[in-house]
Amino acid sequence: MSEVKLSAETRTDFGKGAARQARRDGKVPGVIYGHGTAPKHVDVEGHGLMMALKTANVLISLDIAGTGSELVIPKAVQRHPVKRSLTHVDFLIVQKGEKVTVDVPVVTEGELAPGGNLLETLLTTISVETEATHIPTEVTVSIAGLEAGASIHAKDLVLPKGTTLAVDGETAVLQVVSAQAEEPAAEAEGTEA
Repeated sequence: MSEVKLSAETRTDFGKGAARQARRDGKVPGVIYGHGTAPKHVDVEGHGLMMALKTANVLISLDIAGTGSELVIPKAVQRHPVKRSLTHVDFLIVQKGEKVTVDVPVVTEGELAPGGNLLETLLTTISVETEATHIPTEVTVSIAGLEAGASIHAKDLVLPKGTTLAVDGETAVLQVVSAQAEEPAAEAEGTEA
């Protein structure tokens, strides 16, 4: 995964008023923390951040005016409940070669066996431990030909090199169930001919 470069400024004013002003200026307030350093409060360019966050677990190189750059991943993203615009982001500092635990989307491919089988998704994401600079965008699992009663557990997933499970291998991810047939409507009694 390549890293996205964004510009940021150190934030000196705090509180609702300062955060609102930053958002009016097209910036998103955020906090950078990790590796035992004191938290840094920043304002990040809003549009670039919104576009970067369309990719799950994106690696961001924040160029902070006057203090250098930090390699971070978004840890918590807050959005406006109605407008869905970004209101605040927490960033975690990472270093090249460092292992991080992230949730990666599980994607299916293929078709189930014919005969009215249905796929029940139990987990849409799986927690994995991987190198911060090589976070997989997704984990793909084949469901081709699976019949009712089959299930796929976390240990069955094929993970990229250098990535390990951060959950119990027996955790069920997907299962195939048979379609439930509707009961025929009860025939009316005493109908006249």
